[in-house]
This record gives sequence, C-alpha cells and structure tokens, in this order.
Amino acid sequence: MRVCTITGSRAEFFILKNFIQKVQKDKEIKHSLLVTGSHNSNFFGKTINDIKKNKISIKSVVDLNIKGDNPNDIAKYLATGIQKFSKIFLKINPDLILVLGDRYEIYSAVIAAYLNQIPIGHIYGGETTQGSLDEGIRHSISKLSNIHFVSTNKYLNRVKQLGENQKFIYNIGSMGVEAIKSHKLFKKKSLEKLLNLRFNKKNILMTFHPETTKSKKENMTNLTKCLNSLKRLRETSIIITMPGADHHYKAIFSMIKKFSKKSKNVFLFRSLGHDYYFSLCKIVDLMIGNSSSGIIEMPSFKKGTINIGIRQLGRIQAKSILNVDFNESKILNAINKAYSAKFIKSLKKINNPYQKKNSSSKILEVIKRVDLKKIQTKKFFDYKFL
Repeated sequence: MRVCTITGSRAEFFILKNFIQKVQKDKEIKHSLLVTGSHNSNFFGKTINDIKKNKISIKSVVDLNIKGDNPNDIAKYLATGIQKFSKIFLKINPDLILVLGDRYEIYSAVIAAYLNQIPIGHIYGGETTQGSLDEGIRHSISKLSNIHFVSTNKYLNRVKQLGENQKFIYNIGSMGVEAIKSHKLFKKKSLEKLLNLRFNKKNILMTFHPETTKSKKENMTNLTKCLNSLKRLRETSIIITMPGADHHYKAIFSMIKKFSKKSKNVFLFRSLGHDYYFSLCKIVDLMIGNSSSGIIEMPSFKKGTINIGIRQLGRIQAKSILNVDFNESKILNAINKAYSAKFIKSLKKINNPYQKKNSSSKILEVIKRVDLKKIQTKKFFDYKFL
C-alpha cells in the first residue's frame, strides 16, 4: 500500500509528526512525504529543516515560491500547486493521500489527487472558523475526500451534514494535543539561554494571524488595538510568533517587528520549533491572539487563552478561553480576568474537549483496514436532522 502525506506549514507538521514517524516505520506501507507551502521559505524560518532534524524522509519538495500575500498571489500558488502535485502523483502513484486542515496549498494537492482519482483522507474536517477563508476550503476538501478523521463528535456530525458516509468518519480527537506528550519541554532558565529572552514577573505568548475575510486596512487597525493594549502592561515579557502565510502577512509581520524593537520586553520569533513552543506554553501565564493553538492545545497546559476577534469563531472551546473583540479596554479587562485568583483556580478543573488517546495510531489502523477500491466512488448520503 502506497500512502502519501502532505505538509505545508510549521503548525501542520507538528500535528502530523507522530503519524508520519509511525507510518514510515510500518512494514505494510510504502510512505511518501511531500513538503510544500511555507516550509521552504526563508521568511518563515525555513521550517523544512525542522522536518530533517526529526530524521524524517522527504520524498519531494513542491516549491510554490511563496513571496506575495495578496489574493492574486494566493490564486497563483493554488494553480501552480495543482499542476506540480499532479505531475508528482503520476510519478509515485499513491493509493491514498493524507492531508490535514484547510490551507490553499493543501487544497491544491487535494484537487490534483481528486482529478487523478486518488482516494483522499482528510484530518480535521467539520470545524468552523468564520473569520478565515480557510472555512470554505476546509469544507471543500471534505467533499473531495473519501475518509474523514475529525476531532470531536460535533465535527463528525458536520461532515455528515455534507452528505458523507458515516462509516468512513472517525472521531480520533486532536493529534496536536496528542503531540504535546512527545515533545521535550525545557525549564525557564534553559529556555532563556536557548532563545536569548528574559522572562518577567508575568509572561504572555502571542500569535496574531490575519482575519482573511477582512481587508488589509481592517486587519492593521485590529492589530494596532491589540498592540496598544500590550503596551500598557508592566513587568511583562511578551513572546510573539510570526503569522502564517495568509493574506496581508507581510504588513502584519512588519508592524509586529517595529513593535518588538521598541521594547526590551518583547521577543519576536519567525519560527520557534515545537519543543520550544510547547515549553513556552507551559511556562507563560497565558496566550493571547487568534491562533487555533490557543483553542486546541493550550487548555491541556491548564493555562488561559484570550481569543481576540472572529478568526476562530465556531470552534468548540474549553472554559479556559476568554473571547473578546478588538477593543483595547476589553482586551485589558480580559487580561486582568486571566490573572485573577478565581480564574486561575478554575483552570485546574479544565477539560480539553479535543483530548483523546492514540490519535495517530487510530488513523494508521483505519487506512490499513479500509478497502480503498470500495470508497473511491462516492455516494451522497441524505440524513434526517432535527
């Protein structure tokens, strides 16, 4: 059996890493890893090197030459990806491709596989992110896919609503939450030396991605409000990771870079790597911004998340998440609440709704037992919903 997995970003690779390591060791499967998207970009920290450091074999690099960040640029990358992936699929002839999520570079691989009649396994379908164009891409990928691996029962039902066969929808939980346990976590003093940063009395981890359903001007205004709130904090170190390769990422990164240069307590990283990133999640007092990591992984560290805006609107949330608009006073109020003794005490009882055991192993078990010939031709299933 020939299985091809595709990764296009730093965040996605850390989620897939456990599965990739398992499948590459499996004697019944011939595995190919294709690397694309921002992995090969110096601007995004050349994260293909993280893959190589984990001693993971790469079959091919599908370079989309990502440099621009406007809608026309992204449309060009999508078209280029379809063409390049189609050529590679004809060469390696996979029995199944496995993809995660909702990004345009992954969408290009899915379209190429679909047109070449290659069955598709999709991880993380059924989720909603109403402030991002990823929303439509995610559901489109689900409709082109044959096997679905979702992270909650609610998301399972959403995939059913798309007319998919329930027999091939599996709730495996979050592979990201599973991955936390496999990473080496560093202590404060070690991390300060390794990352050349200084922790303070209070510490915040921040990631701000663009809301791709909004204009560049709106995103810059919203980011300004967020940074203005952080300026008012005292005795606080702020560790910031750069945004993903979405619309307007260059302008956002530029503004954050200028902000970081004005304060000795702000530390900006293009790419942290997952050991460092999860170590920070454990050490900091809270996470702020609009990253899915704050929704999905952070609750497992029993830490609060201040989720700003609508990028993640629709995702299932633990009670450790505080949702606010892009309003300076509301952001500061949420930070104060996150620091309150009552809220901190409540975090001890937090349950992560995405947590399940052996997520990666479950995917491997499914793809080994499913008869791919029987799932290639899809039927639309009509379900009765209340």
